[in-house]
Amino acid sequence: MTVTAEKTRTGRDEGEPPSRPVRASSRRAWRPWLLLAPALAVLAALLLWPMVQVALLSFQNYGLRELNRGTTRWNGVDNYVSILGNADLWRVVLPNTVVFAVVAVALTVLVGTLVAMLLARLSPLVRGLVTTAIMVAWAVPAVTGTYVWIFLFTPPDGPALQFLDWLGLLDASTANPFADRIAFYAIAAANVVHHGFPFVALTVLAGLMTVPKELTEAAIMDGASAWRRFRSVTFPMLRPVFAVVTVLSTIWDFKVFTQIYLMPGGNGVNRGVLNLGTWSYTESFAQNKFGTGATVAVLLTVLLLVITLAYLRLLFKEEEL
Repeated sequence: MTVTAEKTRTGRDEGEPPSRPVRASSRRAWRPWLLLAPALAVLAALLLWPMVQVALLSFQNYGLRELNRGTTRWNGVDNYVSILGNADLWRVVLPNTVVFAVVAVALTVLVGTLVAMLLARLSPLVRGLVTTAIMVAWAVPAVTGTYVWIFLFTPPDGPALQFLDWLGLLDASTANPFADRIAFYAIAAANVVHHGFPFVALTVLAGLMTVPKELTEAAIMDGASAWRRFRSVTFPMLRPVFAVVTVLSTIWDFKVFTQIYLMPGGNGVNRGVLNLGTWSYTESFAQNKFGTGATVAVLLTVLLLVITLAYLRLLFKEEEL
């Protein structure tokens, strides 16, 4: 009687799994993935597949002969052993890449934040004019911007060199900043910061517009300085915004290529200014060692992933959210 009543009430035997609700729930769970499938397929074709090919190439001894014949010569981890055992990687290439990226990211975020705070204080009309002006720097292609900075520092008649000579800081007739490792990367950093700060400024400005004015006014009434207001009120509320701009700037500045390669000596002539991006390119296309170049590219990708994940883990700890 009890079993019959239970079966009549539920429409199925006790212990029989529900079919229709589970199937409907399964269909609902798959619908978003079906909608995303075309975009994911395009991303896989344009990003994932080339990355897999580069990774496979890094385990090959691949040069012009293999390229012409269409053959493959696997050499295991020999490329990685050769690259990791190369003294230039640890003395020149890796320090150039890491130090330059750290300095460029810090300056880009700092300058962009200061500009955003300035824009937030301006009237809407003036803010629109200034925003339009700084957007010009972002709209200029990297190639064009790099040649402008080369013109400014080209010895001996570069306007920037002439100005520094006028200040007595150097002799424009003999100085060549592109031959010096530190001066070379100082110019490259200025170029990258000039090109990248508008993105940070506009992103942080959008975040500043969401900060409640009541919190800032309360901090002012409590006697908090501008720095204390930023540290205790603005920065905690804009932590996700700073995370985004910092991670993106880190990715862009670690793999910067155009601004380095186009500068005098950056194409491999001056081995002292190579970074991972230009080293990978010169190994592949200047020396026709495509397997070695692919190995450097893989190492750069791994380095970027490790740094990005470590930064996100540090920034978004569960107890800080």
